[in-house]
Amino acid sequence: MANFPIEAVRGKFPALSLTDKGRRRIYLDNPAGTQVPQAVADAVSRCLLATNANLGGFFETAVAAQQVVDDAHAAMADFLGAASVEEIIIGANMTTLTYHMSRTLGRTMKPGDEIIVTRMDHEGNVSPWLQLAEDLGLVVRFLPFDEQSWQVEEAALQALLSEKTRLVALNYASNLTGSINRVKALTAIAKQAGALVYVDAVQFAPHGLIDVQALGCDFLVCSAYKFFGPHMGILWGRREVIDALKPYKCRCSSNGLPERFELGTPQIELMAGLTAAVEYFADLGAAAGEGGSRRQRVARAFDVSIAYENALAQRLIEGLSDIEGLAIRGITDPERLSERVPTVSFTVEGIAPETIVRQMNAENIFLWSGHNYAWEIVHQLGIPQEQGVVRIGIAHYNTAAEIDETLESVHRVIAMLRQQRS
Repeated sequence: MANFPIEAVRGKFPALSLTDKGRRRIYLDNPAGTQVPQAVADAVSRCLLATNANLGGFFETAVAAQQVVDDAHAAMADFLGAASVEEIIIGANMTTLTYHMSRTLGRTMKPGDEIIVTRMDHEGNVSPWLQLAEDLGLVVRFLPFDEQSWQVEEAALQALLSEKTRLVALNYASNLTGSINRVKALTAIAKQAGALVYVDAVQFAPHGLIDVQALGCDFLVCSAYKFFGPHMGILWGRREVIDALKPYKCRCSSNGLPERFELGTPQIELMAGLTAAVEYFADLGAAAGEGGSRRQRVARAFDVSIAYENALAQRLIEGLSDIEGLAIRGITDPERLSERVPTVSFTVEGIAPETIVRQMNAENIFLWSGHNYAWEIVHQLGIPQEQGVVRIGIAHYNTAAEIDETLESVHRVIAMLRQQRS
């Protein structure tokens, strides 16, 4: 942790120095959305001021705008390890992209076909498939996670697969428990059964290097605003799979890849910010000594940031674990830190999560309560859906001092609330 350039990193994020009536801010709301480096904001602004035009023209700003779009696809191809920029589809957000792709894939399915969804996923990777099944007469099978390992187990998936399984929707990491699934192994099992695999990597993307080719899946989605970029979503689709699909689109729009999946005028200025977010990771990797390709520099950035984040996560978990009546909903074993992202959720016996969070928000410690769209998780665990959990999410711009201050607040707030009840 000592080797991570935390002060240099924090210096790139203007929001981290903001205060409210002289009070510092502690951003631990990162699973819902991270802050952005100055370079990202500058790229968005520069695009709007200097290259603001629609696509398809022959004049300077239209040509420059097309370059912004091309650069964003190339950046995400490097970020995800894609074989081609044609496999990168950029849109409004992960949920919108998933709804669009689910409807497109529905054209290849018939009544009685089966879809598997997990009880570990964000609703963005559950509801689109449930509604598709309702419309087409498909069968949905729910795949639970193991409450000891906090992961989806291979044997459980194997037991649900059949010759009728057409698609398996998985998540890479949970936005509530933080657990990382063994996606490559799960994908291999699903592919043996002839199913397509659709992976939600929204929560994993800020915290680990993604290699879509190595995973073997057919689709993978993530959100730029979770990894220090603007509000937009990215879908990777294996070329031979998406090339065979017929998406819903305007009759006169392009049939090329990826254009036929990107509906309407793109968010060009946000694409400029997306490229800058990927470059932020590449610059971090370069500062850590990697001088190779952008992909190699991004990989190095994750090497150093994972080690730093894991140390903070363990500090947080240890500090929470000594509170009587507090249950961490996820992996706590320090030997298994590599199997989780630094998102830590908990409940406290007899105290509503929102009550804790409101007190801490008033101290300018930003974190969330509720089910956080992890609808199936709270139901499997028997957590009241109207209450959910307290969720603390670390990013690599957080500090050990912030974790210590947050822990002090958690201890004090819980003690105060218990005293008020007694």
